[in-house]
Formats: sequence, C-alpha cells, structure tokens
Amino acid sequence: MKALEKYSPHGIMQESYFKGSGCSIILDMFSIEKAQSTLYERTDDDEIVQTMNTEISVQGLIQKAYDSLKVSDATSALKVLEEALKIDFEHPEVVYALKCLNWWLDRIKRLPEFADPYERGGFILSQWKSFYSFLDRIGEAYDPCQYALRRFVFSTALQSFQNVLGDGVNQHDPGLLLQVGRCYKGVGNYDLAIKYLEQAARFKREDGETLSELADVNALLNETRAAKVLFREAFFLDPQGIDLRSMESEMIIRLRDWVKELGYEGAELAEWIPIYGCLLGVFSVKRVLKQVELGRLKQSIFTLENELRNQQDTTMLLKPRLINRYFWLIDHYEHVREDSSVIEETMLKIKVIDPGIYERYRN
Repeated sequence: MKALEKYSPHGIMQESYFKGSGCSIILDMFSIEKAQSTLYERTDDDEIVQTMNTEISVQGLIQKAYDSLKVSDATSALKVLEEALKIDFEHPEVVYALKCLNWWLDRIKRLPEFADPYERGGFILSQWKSFYSFLDRIGEAYDPCQYALRRFVFSTALQSFQNVLGDGVNQHDPGLLLQVGRCYKGVGNYDLAIKYLEQAARFKREDGETLSELADVNALLNETRAAKVLFREAFFLDPQGIDLRSMESEMIIRLRDWVKELGYEGAELAEWIPIYGCLLGVFSVKRVLKQVELGRLKQSIFTLENELRNQQDTTMLLKPRLINRYFWLIDHYEHVREDSSVIEETMLKIKVIDPGIYERYRN
C-alpha cells in the first residue's frame, strides 16, 4: 500500500494513512512521552508555586512577630515564630529570630529577682554585651530582627527607669538620665533621647560614654556639626568607655567598620577611631581649649611619652592615645597661631612613633 507523504506538526506520519501498519505504536509512544513531559512540567510549576506560597506565608508571620516585638508583646511574637517554624523548620530567619528572642526571654525571666526598678532596668541594659557575643557565635545577622529586638528590650528597660524618674530629685541624677536617654534612643524616639542626654551631659561634661550617646543621637537627627564635635570630645576623654556596638548613626558605624578593616579590634579599635576620624575628616569640627584644659593636655602627653619610652605599652593602646593628644595640641597651636617651629616639633614626634600616620596627616 502506497504511503502518502503527509506529516503531523511533530513530524510523525498520521496513523490513518497507514492502515494495518506498525506506525500506531510510534504514535502511541510519542503521545505517552509528551504526556509525561507535560506532567513533569506541571509538577515542577506546582512545586515552585507551593514554595513561593510557603515563603510568602512565613515572611508574613515573621513580620507579624516583629510588629509584636515593637509593641513589647514578646509572648505573641514567640507564638507566631513557632507557627512559622512549623511551616518551614529550616527557614534561616525564623531560626535566627527564635534563638535571639529566647535568649532575651531567658534574661527577662530574671527580672522579678530585682526589687529595685533601677536595678531591673540596669540589669537589662547590662546584658547587651553578652548578647553581642551570642550574635557573633550564631552567624549571619538579620537587621529587621535586631531592630525589633532593640525596640522590645529598650522599651522593657525604659518602663523600669520611668518608675524611678518621677518628677522629683531623680530628675537630677546623671546616671539615670543617661539610661533614660539611651532607652529613648533604642526605641527610636530621638527627640526625647536628646532631651535626657543633654541633661545628663550638663552633670557629666567629661564623661565619654554620655557624650558619645549624645553625639550619636545628634547624628541620627542630622545635626552633623554637633555630632562631630561631641564624638571627637568623647573619644578624647574615654575611648574605652564608649559602647561601639550600641552606636546607630551611619557616621560612626562607617568609621568604626573602616578602622576595623585595617585589623584593629577590641580595645585597640576604640583608640584608633579618633586617629582615623581626624585623618578622614569625620572629626573635623573642633573647639578652643581653655588654659586649664591645655595644661592637662600637656601633662597627659608628658605622662604618655614617658610610659611609651619605658616600653610599657603592653596593651598597644598608648601609641594611638598619644597620637590623638598630639593632634589636639596641633589643633590648638594652629588656632592660636603658634610659631610654626613649635607645630613642626610636635609633628616630628608623630613621625618618630608612626611614620605612616605622619605622612597621612601631613598630606
């Protein structure tokens, strides 16, 4: 029987033109393969859709948990995160958020041990450094989670401090004012934060921690000039008293991270920040020294020079601390138009202890 040369769209001869031939087998096989391929494609599509729906559902629960934390409802946040974990028990952000929240809830459970509300609030804030160590161990951070937790923790501490603050004599307690200011910064109320931190700074004008917190809030409020002069002051007075991990403004975070990339960490990091803050123009706003301050500065330089000369810098902190004081002294000399030879003498001292810093400062 003569075959007619007619083909299907897929290039397979139609069965009707080959009555009694074996071509029906070819067509059947082709149809099965096509059906299977379509089935696989639909199955893959279904899996993708299901995965997307699961992710959307989990993300919605995560956001709901964060919203609960922001209004201090940790119980609801925990329940929602546990519900999200049932949907996807390997979701990294859910696992991370649960670890962090449970860490804090374990500490919050201890609050009834403190009868004094000031001690309760102080205990909560004292746990931050331990929490930072915990975060370093568990790996990748999720900023939205950290933000929600900060709101929850600082709001909890603020409730205790407000019970102590009242309207009386405690309004003049610089330590309490500092803690209240820190808490308001932590919950994002920068206007009230700066109010209490300014009050605290009036009582503690030479406290590096207080000034750094005040500088940080000024930076968050885009009061850049005030922030720069306050940060410069704080890092001169007491670099070791500044909680670098608690700083929130981009100004100081970027500087901190930049210096950290140079290899400095721990106590050294805090001492080198003002050096590079000066070199990079971050601490560019300066003030005039009073005569009594100039006298203290020169005495501090004399003491540090002797310690460094006697090779007592076992902590590696003396060199950057001394360089920072040289920077302050040069700034003073330039302001009062001191003889250039006096300025050059101080510059040469910097060159002796750190030629690299000298070259960067000179240029």
